[in-house]
Amino acid sequence: MLSNQIIDWYLQYKRDLPWRNTSDPYKIWISEIMLQQTRVATATDYFNRFLNQFPTVSDLAMADEREVLKLWQGLGYYSRARNLHATAKIIHTDYNGVFPNTYKDILKLKGIGTYTAAAISSFAFNLPYAALDGNVFRVLSRVYSIDKPIDTGEGKKFFQELATETMGNARPEIYNQAIIEFGALQCTPRTPNCVTCPIQANCLAFGNGQVDQLPLKSKQIKTKNRYFYYLFLSCENRFIIEKREGKDIWKNMYQYPLIESDKAISTKKLLQTSKWKELFENKELVIQSICENVVHKLSHQNLHTTIIHINTDIDQLKEIKPYQIIDSSEIENYPFPKPIENHINATFENIP
Repeated sequence: MLSNQIIDWYLQYKRDLPWRNTSDPYKIWISEIMLQQTRVATATDYFNRFLNQFPTVSDLAMADEREVLKLWQGLGYYSRARNLHATAKIIHTDYNGVFPNTYKDILKLKGIGTYTAAAISSFAFNLPYAALDGNVFRVLSRVYSIDKPIDTGEGKKFFQELATETMGNARPEIYNQAIIEFGALQCTPRTPNCVTCPIQANCLAFGNGQVDQLPLKSKQIKTKNRYFYYLFLSCENRFIIEKREGKDIWKNMYQYPLIESDKAISTKKLLQTSKWKELFENKELVIQSICENVVHKLSHQNLHTTIIHINTDIDQLKEIKPYQIIDSSEIENYPFPKPIENHINATFENIP
């Protein structure tokens, strides 16, 4: 059976990862959320630091959101951290700090979809739910030569049924780990190692020369370009920040005052924007430096960032909301998105 072949491979080649040495649903949940859109090597360090800071779900529930976001800083997709925090509060309050142990209850939790619910259910409680992530989609579509798009409702339903059928009577906590690992290490998106693949003889895509064509998606999402002009307003070791709010990237994180445009604009036009006038009115300013057009890539977004350094009397701006003045010694108290974090690290690298 396919499941037995994949499990045999897994027991021989699996990586020694910290979340595989536990059946604690809290730790498994943290790892699964971190591993979404994140490389294993990167997630491992964050996982260890996160659990050191928040060893239990109640510890996470009682933390301040800013502390959670700061610890998450650099991982990206910050809605994951906000959802973790919100869900920890629900578990702490509604479940007396005990992680729910049924698939149905786990699926109800904020930020947990069908894959994560299946992963936690099987890894922590050995419940018979097949976990279906990108790795599993890829393995199944190639082995069975399935040309149904994986990003449609019909396709997802089909592959979920196929994943369950393929798992059969295998131990869920072992099988799910095995097929996910198989997709991550052996049946990779590009240049899969078909030569040494233990299921090569049963792989229809290999036999048909379709490996590079599967899995299929129905559509490609266009990449959006956004232009961020950050104003680094400083006086000695103090500078101004604002909190990002609204339904957008990096919600509740902190940044320099931002002027956003849907296209690249000149410094002259920047000076004519309402936000510039709100900050400076008609004051004459000396621009110290401009770090121009550094592109920060997110999923389906290219952020063209320019940081304009202006040394000025920032105390005169402290009454303008939502800005606040902080000292470089307070940097560790605030979570910053990557472009701001990089600039701060470069600017204050000699500060202990």
